[in-house]
Amino acid sequence: MTTTPRLRPGPRNTITDVEGLTVGQAHCATSWTGVTVLLPDARAVAAADVRGGAPGTRETDALNPSGLSVGIDALVLSGGSVYGLDAASAVTVWLAARGRGYVLHGSKLVAPVVPAAILFDLTNGGDKDWGETAPYAE
Repeated sequence: MTTTPRLRPGPRNTITDVEGLTVGQAHCATSWTGVTVLLPDARAVAAADVRGGAPGTRETDALNPSGLSVGIDALVLSGGSVYGLDAASAVTVWLAARGRGYVLHGSKLVAPVVPAAILFDLTNGGDKDWGETAPYAE
């Protein structure tokens, strides 16, 4: 007789129950959008299945197991459609300033691996008149 292991949810049954993972979230009440960042304590293995007619992603090709995958330093999930991809740039700069990322040989530079995916929420209401700086870049 084969026994199937039973998975039990953590105390909250949310992503914040995962040990070694810090989750941050910010939202903008006036523009009705937000961003979530998953930050592992150490580089983590990740994979992605990208589907849909117009997916908005960044660095998901780096998750392909047939490529040179060094793991990820963070994962960004954002609203804002094409503008939301800028959130990953802000996380990348933040990580690099702290020395987290792929060490570039012969250099002091590091290159954080920060895949991102966005969803389209530009027509959900809220004030999207950002001028020249969308809120995701900060």
